[in-house]
Amino acid sequence: MAAAETEEGLLAEFLADTHNAALDLTTAVARCSKALGIQHSVVYLSDIQQRRLVPLTDVVSTLPIDDSIAGWTYRTQSLRVEESESGGLTAWLPLVDGAERLGVLAVQSPVLDPSILRRGRTLSALLAMMITSKRAYKDSFVRLTRTEPMHLPAEMLRAFLPPRTIGNLHALSTAVLEPAYQIGGDAFDHSLTETTLHASILDAMGHDLASGLTTAVSLAACRNARRTGADLPELVECVDSALSQWLPDQFCTGVLMQLDMSTGLLRWSNCGHPPPLLIRDQRVVPGALDRESDPPMGLPSLLAGRPRQVHELDLKAGDRVLLYTDGVTEARTEDGGLYGLTRFTNEIIRATAGGELAPEVLRRLIHSILDSQCEGLRDDATILLFEWRPPPR
Repeated sequence: MAAAETEEGLLAEFLADTHNAALDLTTAVARCSKALGIQHSVVYLSDIQQRRLVPLTDVVSTLPIDDSIAGWTYRTQSLRVEESESGGLTAWLPLVDGAERLGVLAVQSPVLDPSILRRGRTLSALLAMMITSKRAYKDSFVRLTRTEPMHLPAEMLRAFLPPRTIGNLHALSTAVLEPAYQIGGDAFDHSLTETTLHASILDAMGHDLASGLTTAVSLAACRNARRTGADLPELVECVDSALSQWLPDQFCTGVLMQLDMSTGLLRWSNCGHPPPLLIRDQRVVPGALDRESDPPMGLPSLLAGRPRQVHELDLKAGDRVLLYTDGVTEARTEDGGLYGLTRFTNEIIRATAGGELAPEVLRRLIHSILDSQCEGLRDDATILLFEWRPPPR
């Protein structure tokens, strides 16, 4: 009890000093570590493509996510301990804000007793919140996590994207988008209310700034309607109206979904887009979400002269739903053939059968697609995966 009270006092003293809020993160990490009685700590952030962990300080090197103990901590969101090269021990702790993986924290100490580990977890939780609050306006974070210049359409679209992963006790949604620095018309969106998970994937015509504007307007219209309590058909109608008014020569395909987290009822509208996939008991259920598709969003829909269709399906506990754009299945492999839906679903099954966390399933999946390319992706490839965890009866 005394140790816990000491930690609480140290942390309260650090947080009470208003000057600490204005510190750059490197200095804040050092002061917070000192306040908690931690000898030394280093923050590593994931790069935008989740291949490397980049330290805030130049003193240490980047670490591969796929081939390092620090990467294992990032992939599994679990504690890992190893001997330090300089002597003593290093505890690797995940940096997670809610459900979003940010990176890892290295805590170094001559010994790692329960008190030090407890303080390390306190530090990682505090730093995750600090990173999330500061990266929205600190370009230093952006530069740190990029390895090449960002194209203008991609810069614009990324400004509209939500966190890569969101979730609560009953649902989790995660997404990836490539090519990371050259996206043109793809985007994803997800959000949570007290009762509902909203998830969408969009693919605008073309691959240029006009495509990005089309997707940005579609995202804004969807969110604007959603935040006024509009139901699913109204959401799609708002996107139709916005595009026909402001960008009448453009259109956008997409799937908009709503999951009732208490009952598992899934409702969706498919607007000219590839049908989602249902993953149940570690396998893809063929045709489970195949339904007649409506026209793309925008002027073509208004000219069709028929109301949007809303489809429904009751999910089972543990079900995962996968949304994707055609840039995924139309990617070219090294032999010049299409990546294809069959290979895509096989990769999903393998990753899911390994029992990995949903964000890790997508990270591995998108890397498999990228690594199979001989000349890079020809179109945007976006994947969104969400899972339902029903509340106990």
